Amino acid sequence: MGHIVNLVKACSGNGSSSDTSSVSPKDWWQTAQFYQIYPRSFKDSNGDGIGDLQGIKSKLSYLKEIGVDATWLSPIYTSPMADFGYDIANFFDIQEEYGSLKDFDELIAEANKLGLKIIMDFVPNHSSDENVWFQKSVNREKGYEDYYVWSDGFVDEHGQRQPPSNWLQAFRGSAWKWNDQRQQYYLHQFAEKQPDLNYRNPDVVAQMKRVLTYWLDRGVAGFRIDAVPWMFEALPDATGRYPDEPLSGYTDDKEESAYLLHIYTQDQPETIDMVYQWHQLLEDYQRVHGGDTRVLMIETWSSIGEVMKMFGNKTVQGAQIPFNFQFIVAGNDDQINTDLPAPGFVKIIKKWMDNMPAGKTANWVMGNHDKRRVGSRYGENRIDLMNMLQMFLPGISVTYMGEEIGMVDLDISWEQSVDPAACNSNPEIYEKFTRDPARTPFQWGPGENADFSTNHSTWLPINPNYLTVNVETEKVNSKSHLNVYKAMSALRQTKTLQYGKLQYGNVGDNILAIKRYLPNEKTYILLANVLGDAKSANVTDAIKATGSYKTKIANTISTRKEGDLVSLDNFVLSGYEAIIVETD
Repeated sequence: MGHIVNLVKACSGNGSSSDTSSVSPKDWWQTAQFYQIYPRSFKDSNGDGIGDLQGIKSKLSYLKEIGVDATWLSPIYTSPMADFGYDIANFFDIQEEYGSLKDFDELIAEANKLGLKIIMDFVPNHSSDENVWFQKSVNREKGYEDYYVWSDGFVDEHGQRQPPSNWLQAFRGSAWKWNDQRQQYYLHQFAEKQPDLNYRNPDVVAQMKRVLTYWLDRGVAGFRIDAVPWMFEALPDATGRYPDEPLSGYTDDKEESAYLLHIYTQDQPETIDMVYQWHQLLEDYQRVHGGDTRVLMIETWSSIGEVMKMFGNKTVQGAQIPFNFQFIVAGNDDQINTDLPAPGFVKIIKKWMDNMPAGKTANWVMGNHDKRRVGSRYGENRIDLMNMLQMFLPGISVTYMGEEIGMVDLDISWEQSVDPAACNSNPEIYEKFTRDPARTPFQWGPGENADFSTNHSTWLPINPNYLTVNVETEKVNSKSHLNVYKAMSALRQTKTLQYGKLQYGNVGDNILAIKRYLPNEKTYILLANVLGDAKSANVTDAIKATGSYKTKIANTISTRKEGDLVSLDNFVLSGYEAIIVETD
């Protein structure tokens, strides 16, 4: 097999300077290690089987220990929990089972002491149907009549009332729900208890900016913005009908969201401008209040071109971190990539780096609360490899809680399922949609309930592998996923990884090679065998490097020790072995 060679400038502001003193300093977020917490599953402090804010506060020192700079919390707002917090009844308060505003303020204070930043999850597309805004809109109270997307629908040739379009929600079925009280349909692109806010109403735009400012005032360092592509929809015609979306051809299941191409309900042009407005709000806030840069992290599963628009354009700044989901969306429909060869890894890296606008900062997201865990998607033998890769590439690293200790999905039965994406289906097909397996409680130790909770049961069952896959056990094992992760965190503090350039390529299907280099600093090279059979290789052509290098970090599969020499023109990697080597 031949080599694929790629040479890319890695970081914003880096030219070909001959010494590191001329490299422009980076803002805190540009080299940060972000960590996503799903609060319900992180740590239970009061014994009710559900994680909470005091539990998070008690474990902030752990985040500091593993090298985290900032953590973003999945929603903790007041909610009836139809979608576990993504259905918000009050954007200005905390869900009682998670704690109180006092608990939140204490969390912020403790994070500040430790030098950690807290990022809030912001859910702009919809609220709960139990939100007072929706109740006022149902009643057509002045100022709230058009707070949500309402429609009369139409009467068909049989005299039957029909929704105004064929639009489908993300959780199966029509995106329109009839409201008897108001005598109209409302749009809900997620669960029917999550009515879509109307962003063509300036009062809604202003209200949501008040939400952002409220939490900025409480000390958050920025926001992860949920479900951004869904915020705007096409306008209705003169009769009130909305345009039907065309069939996708991907599935014959008429209830599934993928049955349609969402050309009228996602990625409308106004969406990008809304992101720019939010960025401006954060900039204005910093200008007035000072402090470190507040950041926007954007969740968008859109095409690469749409994602890149989120960065901004020549005249307007956008989000600093439009999430790079290329390692999640690559592969087949169910995202199982256990056989992905080295050229596939190269292709994924290249797609982001080649499309990213000049001067912007890359980010790498391997998993989150909505997708299968990395070890289940890429294979348990690749857990270290994926963590090493994510943290070695230039820019921002985003880890979903538990990936650092190698947590994997737990099969959840239909009877145990609580995720609406699954529960809106049926026992025959729910596993295709469920997100529960990746949301099981965090595994802190080998004690009862993985030391997550003192309750006899937890909101989701705990993976039985917690007896060996847990923080306490892995801390004392030098050959553990956790200690590989911590070693990578330390390596990320080097000038080479923070400022260095990037070169990458593959040798055949097995060997992935990535070089990070900077004048007058050590060069580091990641060598990974992404498949299961041992391979010998010569990577001198792939990454333009020769000679012998010293082993710096080795994954749990490798038998190499720190300091072992590796010749780049003739070495052997066992199946799934991954190492990082360095120059003297």
